[in-house]
Amino acid sequence: MATGAILLPAVSAGAGAKLHVTHWLPEGPPKAVVLLAHGYAEHAGRYAHVAKRLTDAGYAVYAIDHWGHGRSDGTPGFVPRFSAFTDGMAALLALVEANHAGLPRLLLGHSMGGLIATLFLIERQDAFAAAALSGPAIVPAAPPSRFTVWISRFLSRVFPRLGVLALDANGVSRDPAVVAAYLADPLVYTGKIGARLGKEFMEAMAAAQAGAAKITLPILLQHGGADSLAAPEGSRYLFEHVASQDKRLEIYPGLFHEIYNEPEQGAVLDDLIGWFDAHVAA
Repeated sequence: MATGAILLPAVSAGAGAKLHVTHWLPEGPPKAVVLLAHGYAEHAGRYAHVAKRLTDAGYAVYAIDHWGHGRSDGTPGFVPRFSAFTDGMAALLALVEANHAGLPRLLLGHSMGGLIATLFLIERQDAFAAAALSGPAIVPAAPPSRFTVWISRFLSRVFPRLGVLALDANGVSRDPAVVAAYLADPLVYTGKIGARLGKEFMEAMAAAQAGAAKITLPILLQHGGADSLAAPEGSRYLFEHVASQDKRLEIYPGLFHEIYNEPEQGAVLDDLIGWFDAHVAA
């Protein structure tokens, strides 16, 4: 597996920023290319083991560090508009189209990356042969009250970078070593989500729910049944509302948020690669 890095200019709300791309290539010619969107507060480098499984299966993998994440420019915990993330994926898609013209493309998103991927599919599903979402953040764990919605919009305008919510790292995985590595990773942001990002996140969820019926692409939804960071109801909602005739929902009982970092990751990745193989062959 060959690994490389590229810097892309951001064509988005974060214009002027540089976005970091990591790519992994198989030993021989790739049979397809996977575009990967990571989750909130992390970075593409945490998916090296996923990329290894995919490259061993013959796929090239391209993953972007979203605006404000990892090695990309931007402010952690803040985003000017959620479109900074989807526009980053558009820049990644253009890079893949230039480097691997004619190859089938697949979209993979985890958590916030699953939300980003959903919004991207609503606009650009014609660019892909199939998609897979891991623990997509589509539905809040608890519906926000009218006051919460109002105060989030107020703070977003007045104090957009004010930290309002922190994630519980213990919800990442049942494996203590994974949690310890997550907390020790200097490229993982462990501060609070800013008010603007919180507001943009809620509005992006609403947009994904409203537009789900536009998605007709073959789609695999994978979710940990004990996920406390992104409600499994999000995957169930997409499964019920996308217009795809070819769709599959896998809820893994007892697994936490990062199903590709759980002790059962081998079987979960087998499901992912089996899905991709079937649709690349088709």
